[in-house]
Amino acid sequence: MATYVNNLRLKEITTGDEDGTWGTSTNTNLELITDGFSYGTKQMSSDANQTFTMPDATADATRGFYLKITSAGSLTSTREVTLGPNTVSKVWMIENATTGGQSITIKQGSGAGITIPTTQKVMVITDGAGSGAAVINANPTETGGTVTSVGGTGTVNGISLSGTVTTSGNLTLGGTLSGVNLTSQVTGVLPTANGGTGSNQATFVNLASNVTGTLPLANGGTNGTTAATARASLSANALPILKGGNYTAAVGEFVTVTAGSITITLPASPSAGSTVTIKDGTGAAATTTFTVARNGSNIASSATDLIFDKNFAEITMSYINSTIGWSV
Repeated sequence: MATYVNNLRLKEITTGDEDGTWGTSTNTNLELITDGFSYGTKQMSSDANQTFTMPDATADATRGFYLKITSAGSLTSTREVTLGPNTVSKVWMIENATTGGQSITIKQGSGAGITIPTTQKVMVITDGAGSGAAVINANPTETGGTVTSVGGTGTVNGISLSGTVTTSGNLTLGGTLSGVNLTSQVTGVLPTANGGTGSNQATFVNLASNVTGTLPLANGGTNGTTAATARASLSANALPILKGGNYTAAVGEFVTVTAGSITITLPASPSAGSTVTIKDGTGAAATTTFTVARNGSNIASSATDLIFDKNFAEITMSYINSTIGWSV
C-alpha cells in the first residue's frame, strides 16, 4: 500500500503496487516536487485562526516554496496560521498580504511560532516534530561588522550626499571629520561653539554693522551703548567735554563749564556709585556763578541746588543713596 510520510506528501509506491499506473503516479510526484519550489497563495476565509494542510499527492498552494497569505476580510488582531501536517519539515518564504494591518503568527504545533508583520516577508522552517512542532526564523542574521561607505541624499551638517541612506533610527557617524572646505561647503553662520565667528562675514566680524545693543563686559565689551555709560561701567575717568550753555550731564561725564549763568543738570535716575565731574574751565566762577541742578536727588543730604562759585574748582560728585544723594 502506498504511503505519504515524506515532507512533500508524495505517494511512495510499495514494491509490486501501481501495475499499469506507476507512470501516472510518478509523473504526479514529479509535478508536486516542482510545486515545492513554486509560488502559491492561500486565503484566510475569516477573521480567525486558520490551518492550511498540505494534502496527500494532490496539488495545493500550501506546498509552494513562496506562500502568500491573504484574507477574505480585514483582520482585527493578530491571527495564527497553522501549517499542516505537523510532521512536515520544510522551508517556506511566507508573505503577510492580509488586510487590516495586522500581523500573523505562523505555527505548526504547540512549539514556538514566528510572527510576520503586515506586508512583510519572512523565511521560516517547520521542524515537523509532531504535536510539539515549532517554526524557526530562517532569515539571515546580521552579525555586525564595519560599513566602509554609505551613499545617500540630503545633508549631514552641511556635507552633501548623493544616493540613498535609509535608517529607521538615529544614524550615528563616528570618527573624525576632516577635509571639509568650510569656505565652499558650509553656508550661513558657523557658531562660535563650532569654531566659527558667529558671523557670516568672510574675514572678520564688523562690530559696527553686525553687533547691536549692549556688549557685556564678559564678552569684551563696555556694557554701555554710549561713551559716558561705558566709562561709568568701566569706572574710567571720562574725557572732559566743554559746555557753554545749559546741559544735562550723563553718568560718568566730565563737564568743563566755559560760561557763567548756566545750569548743569545732574542725571535724573542715578545708581549708587554713579559719578559726575564738574569743573570751572575759565576761572570766572567767583564772578559769574553757574548752577549744578540736583534733578530730584539731594546734594550732600540737602534738597537744594549747588551754586558753583570757585574759580578753576573741580569737583567729583558721587551718588550714595536717596538720603545723602550726591556726595560732594
